[in-house]
Amino acid sequence: MSKSLLVTGGAGFIGANFVHYWLEQYPNDKVVVLDALTYAGNKANLEPVLNNANLVFVQGDICNTKAVEQLLVEHDIDTLVHFAAESHVDRSITGPDAFIETNILGTYALLKAAKTVWLDGETVKEGHKFHHVSTDEVYGTLTADEPAFTEETAYAPNSPYSASKAASDHLVRAYHHTYGLNVTTSNCSNNYGPYHFPEKLIPLVITNILHDKQLPIYGDGQQIRDWLYVEDHARGIELVLNAGKVGENYNIGGHNEWANIDIVKLICELLEQEFTVDSALAAKYPEAKKAIAGQTEKLITYVKDRPGHDRRYAIDAAKTTAELGYSPVESFETGIRKTVRWYLDNEAWWQAVMDGSYRDWVEKQYN
Repeated sequence: MSKSLLVTGGAGFIGANFVHYWLEQYPNDKVVVLDALTYAGNKANLEPVLNNANLVFVQGDICNTKAVEQLLVEHDIDTLVHFAAESHVDRSITGPDAFIETNILGTYALLKAAKTVWLDGETVKEGHKFHHVSTDEVYGTLTADEPAFTEETAYAPNSPYSASKAASDHLVRAYHHTYGLNVTTSNCSNNYGPYHFPEKLIPLVITNILHDKQLPIYGDGQQIRDWLYVEDHARGIELVLNAGKVGENYNIGGHNEWANIDIVKLICELLEQEFTVDSALAAKYPEAKKAIAGQTEKLITYVKDRPGHDRRYAIDAAKTTAELGYSPVESFETGIRKTVRWYLDNEAWWQAVMDGSYRDWVEKQYN
C-alpha cells in the first residue's frame, strides 16, 4: 500500500536528500514537505523534484500545531518523518534560543498534532508512525579507547544543540509510553553529501579551497567523528519506517571514524586530483589555481577550539544491522569523492547559498 508522508524540514540538507530518495524508491507515495525556510532551509534543494505530482511543498512552522493538524487531515498523512531542527553547534553556543524553540517546542507541537489527529478522534489512525530523526551528540563524548555509542548509552549532552535534541528524544518516547503514539527514533552520526550547507566542515573546506581561502581547524584537529553518507542515512530511515519496532531507538552510523584534520587533508588531495584530470576546472575556478598547485594544505589554519568541544563520537549500529539488515553502501573514501565532485559540478547551488540569493532562485522558476 502506498503511504502519505509528512516530512518536516524537508528542504534542509538531510531532509531534502531523504525526499529525493523516497520519491525515487516509492513513486506512488505522496510526500508533503513542511519547512519554514529559515537560513538553512532551501527550496532549491528540492528543485529536481518540485514538479513531481506526488510532492506537495508547504512553507510553515512546525510550532504551529493547528496548521500541522490541518496538514495531517487534509493529506491523510499516515507517516510523519521529523527532520526539522536547528543543528549547528556553534550557532547553539552563541544563540541557543532558536534551538530550544525549534527542537524542543517544535517537536512537542508535532507530537500534540499527531496525537490529536491520529489518536483522539472517533477512530484511531491504524498504521500511523511518527519517526523522529536525532543525533549521536545526545550521548555526549567518548575517549579514544571507549566503545562506540549504543542505544543503551546514557544521554549526556554537552552543547545547547545536543541538549535540545536530547529533550526532544525524551518527549517522543514519552508520547509513546503515555499516550500510545506509534513512534520510532533514529540517532545518526555526522552526515555529509550533496546539498550540505556550506558552514559545515566538509563543504566549507571544499568551497574555501575553490576560493583560495584559509581552512580553519578547531584546536589540534584531532576531534573524531563517525561520518555517514546522507543517502545511506536515508536508507537507514527507510528500514526503520518499514520494519522498525514501535517505541524503539535505532542507531544509524557510517562505520567511518575520521579525525577532522585527516578529512581536511583528504579533501585537499582529492581536489588536487580532480584538477589534474579535469582541465576545465582551472578556468571554472580561477581563484583555486594557486591553492590546487600542490599548495592546498598550506591553507590549513588552526584556530581557538570551540567551547566544550566533544572529542569523539562513534556509532555502534549493530542493533539496526541485526534487526533491520542495515549496512552503509558508501565508505568514507567513496562518499567523500562523490561529495567533492558534486560541489565541483554544482557551483550555482552553493554560490547562491553563500551570497544569499538562493531564497529567490527557485521561486522565480516555479512560482
